[in-house]
Amino acid sequence: MKSKSPNFRFYALLSLIILLNLAIGLAGGYYIRDQQLFSINQNNYPLLEQAYELLLDHGYYPLPDQKKVEYGMIRGLLQAYNDPYTTFVEPPQHELQSQQLRGKFGGIGARIERDSQNNYRLYPFADSPARREGLLDGDILIEVDKVKITTETTQDDVLSLLRGEKGTSVQLVIFREEEQREYSFQIVREEIPIPSVTWNTLPEDERVGLIQVNLMSSTTPDEIQKAIEDLIVKGADHFILDLRNNGGGLVDTGVKIAELFLPADKPILTQTYRDKPPQTIQTSKDGPFTEIPLVIFTNNSTASAAEITAGALKAQQRARLVGTPTFGKYTIQLVFDLKDGSSLHVTAAEWEIPGLEPPIRDHGVLPDDWIENETPDNLNNRYLQAALQAFNLNTNP
Repeated sequence: MKSKSPNFRFYALLSLIILLNLAIGLAGGYYIRDQQLFSINQNNYPLLEQAYELLLDHGYYPLPDQKKVEYGMIRGLLQAYNDPYTTFVEPPQHELQSQQLRGKFGGIGARIERDSQNNYRLYPFADSPARREGLLDGDILIEVDKVKITTETTQDDVLSLLRGEKGTSVQLVIFREEEQREYSFQIVREEIPIPSVTWNTLPEDERVGLIQVNLMSSTTPDEIQKAIEDLIVKGADHFILDLRNNGGGLVDTGVKIAELFLPADKPILTQTYRDKPPQTIQTSKDGPFTEIPLVIFTNNSTASAAEITAGALKAQQRARLVGTPTFGKYTIQLVFDLKDGSSLHVTAAEWEIPGLEPPIRDHGVLPDDWIENETPDNLNNRYLQAALQAFNLNTNP
């Protein structure tokens, strides 16, 4: 019979939880009272230790590798913590999320798509490093830096391998079907922007500029300013900010977008961290677009930082909201990088919009003009007609 003495491999698995507590304490320790810090040692988890030992001694199947066990322990901890917005993100997904929020990444400049056989095919952008080095549309990716790419490889893993720091190189092996042969390429990564904003004038009325905002990244406020300036040149003098299906992003971005349209000394956001008094953020100067007529589109998938923009501009009667109530996410997450490239997203604060009635926590941000459920073909037209009516422009029935 095997000994039931403490297994040191088990305690090694607890090290990551210790590191999590240390990371949170170091990065935001002034929010945590010293006497409340949780001390982890071998006596804290007798049931977990016993279960691990039983699996090790009697389990028919081998235990997963240490990283899988560590990840499982973190997920179990968060499940017990019971906050849907405190989450653990593995390395590939964390890197992709970080790139999206930065609004750019180091890459080869190619789109990847799966074909009917689940192979990954590359489609280089015009004037991209991939195109200049000779990659062609439809080349099948079979290896990145000596890592084999198979039909089982996830898209996040492929993107993570292709992307990296600007100026670094990546080696690709592709298969070209037309020639039935493989080629190898050494490509130096360049900075590739990830646009979060698209814009155009309305075909129905070119006096109206439509700005679609897909994500609240660090580059989004500048992109919106560029969009408005371009649309003004094209003759637009009324503007729609389309925040439908915008799941949010950086809190600062939601604030900065609101600042574009508000005069000085207007409150935007009040945030409350644990053991800290509420702090209100307000505009410090007049924004560049304080006078332009503005409508904002929202729906139930408008969330987080996008709700900050919509709510602040509604509260200050600076924009008219058209659509359905927003999602209603009024918490702030701090992101802590872990040593293996994964991350822990921790709910650390709540926010509210001064002057917004009813408060966002009750029903989300409510629209001024409600768009009832319609068939998908007619839904967008209903939004546009409501915007034109809000602007008092001529509309078609």
